[in-house]
Amino acid sequence: MLRGSSVMNSLRHDLRVACGLIAFAGVILGASGCSSAPSKDPSDNLAADQLYEEAREQQASGNFDRAAKMYERLEGKGAGTVLGQQAQLERAYLLYQAGDKADALSTIDRFIKVNPLSPAIDYAIYLRALINFNDNLGFLGKLSRQDLTERDQQAARDSYESFKQLLEQYPNSKYAADAKDRMGYIVNTLAHYEVHVARYYYRRGAYVAAANRAQAAIQEFQYSPATEEALSILARSYDKLGLEKLRDDAERVLRTNYPKSALLTGEGINYAEKPWWQLW
Repeated sequence: MLRGSSVMNSLRHDLRVACGLIAFAGVILGASGCSSAPSKDPSDNLAADQLYEEAREQQASGNFDRAAKMYERLEGKGAGTVLGQQAQLERAYLLYQAGDKADALSTIDRFIKVNPLSPAIDYAIYLRALINFNDNLGFLGKLSRQDLTERDQQAARDSYESFKQLLEQYPNSKYAADAKDRMGYIVNTLAHYEVHVARYYYRRGAYVAAANRAQAAIQEFQYSPATEEALSILARSYDKLGLEKLRDDAERVLRTNYPKSALLTGEGINYAEKPWWQLW
């Protein structure tokens, strides 16, 4: 009995020691966990209007990433309020400025869907058009003479449709005049793109494809300056295909609308193919 009692006492002692060690280890681990926990962002405790002002200050200071995150936080904190809507628009604009087109479009599309009656809906549609708008190739594109046939024109068409929606639904918007100017630019860009493709096909002897693209440019963008060259390519393509009547018709339209065109004599554009590396 004494021996059994001694063993039990010994086990109780060992358990108390083990429990003490576990508890001590828990304190150490808890303290370690607290010391390594990330500090809370001070802006989390700001009211919605204060958070908006802080985000604006960060944006004005050039801290765009932090400003975008604060606007995103404000979207949740101010959900359903005008301030929350403004934060969403500000964030979409910052994403657009940063070149994050996908997230910018996602943000602005969500705004338009959720807030169709917002007083800023005309700006939202305008911003969506701007995000898709691409007015030039940039310096590197010009230097390398980037082939326009390699560029996706869908974004330009999407931009045009958004500008068109703005003019139809909000003709008195303060963004209407700029939208109209940009629509004209997009039309000319798309027309030149179609003519560029037609020229591309012509240089490679694909005269049927060249005629089809030139015809498409004439029909869709008949008031664009690119129509002049489109008519010339159309006439040249028909000539190569031996379609004399269609060639004569195309030349007659070209002569009637552009009587002084250098393309009537074939001096206006050199259709000989250039090496891909030539920069002039």
